[in-house]
Amino acid sequence: MKRERSPIIPLLLLLVSLVTLTYPAHAGEEHPTLAIGSPAPDFNLPGIDGKHHSLKDFAKAEILLVVFTCNHCPTAQAYEDRIIQIATDYKNKSVAVVAIMPNDPSSIRLNELDYTDMGDSFEEMKLRAARKHFNFPYLYDGATEETSKKYGPVATPHVFIFDKQRKLHYSGRIDDVEKPTKTPRTRDTRNALDALLAHQEPPVTTTKVFGCSIKWAEKSDWIVKAKEEWAKEPVKLDSIDAPGIKDLIKNNSGKLRLINVWATWCGPCVTEYPEFIKMHRMYGRRDFEFVSISADDPAQSAKVLKFLKGQQSSVTNYLFNTDDKYALIEAIDPKWQGALPYTLLVEPGGKVIFSQQGAVDPEALKTMIIDHPLLGRYYR
Repeated sequence: MKRERSPIIPLLLLLVSLVTLTYPAHAGEEHPTLAIGSPAPDFNLPGIDGKHHSLKDFAKAEILLVVFTCNHCPTAQAYEDRIIQIATDYKNKSVAVVAIMPNDPSSIRLNELDYTDMGDSFEEMKLRAARKHFNFPYLYDGATEETSKKYGPVATPHVFIFDKQRKLHYSGRIDDVEKPTKTPRTRDTRNALDALLAHQEPPVTTTKVFGCSIKWAEKSDWIVKAKEEWAKEPVKLDSIDAPGIKDLIKNNSGKLRLINVWATWCGPCVTEYPEFIKMHRMYGRRDFEFVSISADDPAQSAKVLKFLKGQQSSVTNYLFNTDDKYALIEAIDPKWQGALPYTLLVEPGGKVIFSQQGAVDPEALKTMIIDHPLLGRYYR
């Protein structure tokens, strides 16, 4: 007698096929985390101090703490001061601290930079280290990620602690509370260091790690997908009058509002405009919005819209509805002398906290935005 095939089997095979198509092997591929008891993999990486560093450079230290961290991650930023403090507190206890940046900068989407003013390039690492006064080597592994793949960090930050023989005794978090304003209940990294200094095993050898995932090079296709998504967003141009501009500056949105007055005939305007679109893509999902106001003549609306579409300016775009430029100046800011471009950063309620005639410094402006209480660098 012929045995009937269960209808469940084809359904399971279909589900397996769908999962395989949706999640190809390389997309979900993990780089295994170094196991407790393993020897420290050697490395030869450039540091922000202009030198190359390897394991032998830390040979005199009884204990080596390697932390994988980065610039852009909010969790990594939340722990920066604690890493600095650990390096300070254990400097005279023969503990060496070294930080490695594991991310491929080209695999980070702009909207993944929503808690930072800097990406993870080598040059930006130098800037971040200088601003925070890092007291430990900060090494770049973004070019090949070979060292990071050997250690296998799960997220940033991820700590690895080795003894004198460079055998791994602890892998995991710094402590159990991310917010710098709160007191940790368990200081796992310090506990591990203290135990090893006392020639004992750490009370806990591994912990889970919370933070941003490592941006492996195989994730670079995310950038292409992001650009495709942004290209599909509609770009519109609306008309606005002087009272409308005054209402805009009153800012009842509850968001930090960046306003840029520009024109298609203004060279500095069109040169810096892409920087504002970057800021929109970085911070637009948070309590921030970018608004553009064109000072072109109303008859040039088609030209203005063409430029905005070329910039993928899918924000609130306005064209002043008359050719009376002095009315525009008075509506925007009576103190403005009238030269373009002109940029304002306005808090909810209408307080202007930044205004500038002429091109802005985009890096300084991003710092001002991310350090505003409405945004901030870490999860609250």
